[in-house]
Amino acid sequence: MSLTLDRVSLRTTSGRLTLLDEISLGLTPGDRLGVVGISGAGKSLLLRLLNRLQDPTTGQIFWGDRPLTEIPILQVRRQIVLVPQESRLLGMTVIEAMAYPLRLRDLGAAEIQRRVDRWCDRLKIPSDWLGKTELQLSVGQRQWVAIARALATEPQVLLLDEPTSALDVGRAEMLMELLSSLTQERSMMLVMANHQLDLVRQFASTVLHLRGGRMITCCPATAVDWQQLHEDFIAARQQVDEDWGTVNT
Repeated sequence: MSLTLDRVSLRTTSGRLTLLDEISLGLTPGDRLGVVGISGAGKSLLLRLLNRLQDPTTGQIFWGDRPLTEIPILQVRRQIVLVPQESRLLGMTVIEAMAYPLRLRDLGAAEIQRRVDRWCDRLKIPSDWLGKTELQLSVGQRQWVAIARALATEPQVLLLDEPTSALDVGRAEMLMELLSSLTQERSMMLVMANHQLDLVRQFASTVLHLRGGRMITCCPATAVDWQQLHEDFIAARQQVDEDWGTVNT
């Protein structure tokens, strides 16, 4: 199954402001797409479109040969799972939160337990976390549990919005290694929005660079000039600061 964006644009309700402008790309099983750009570039909006939290104003997203908008939202979200940057456990304990989406899929108790155990083991979630609620966890721990919860659903496409923002270096690198291996084990498609270029370079097979909602480049990671990309980020941030009058002159 492929995931294809054909000249996808997103505008504000009034139509006066373009948030994403004619994004076109294609993903196949095993692909790892890193979406990069400074804050406000449109990275999170792109993930929301892929999960149908929003629908494009113009253009089409295809899941296989079907427009995504023609597929029931529940069916989409069971196959294309989004982990937002700030995830919640909805008042549940860790083990309840991990089991919840599996119960919604009508899995049996034994299968739910097998999956929870498997992903707790693979992500090295300590047993003393399992009875805790989100108020008893750090932001980074909640983020880690949310990723484990998503992986336990065994989606065909996993969307990650800044998944390493609250993780220490060791956990961030461990996550990149795990995600890379999953694309080989399960032919899962991964789309990760991340401003940390060193981690994207480690993870991605393809890199999409967004600026102001526009696609600057989309190419294999091996073809990216990472030093130039870093310099582009610095220049883009400086321009935003100047536009907002936050740079002292």
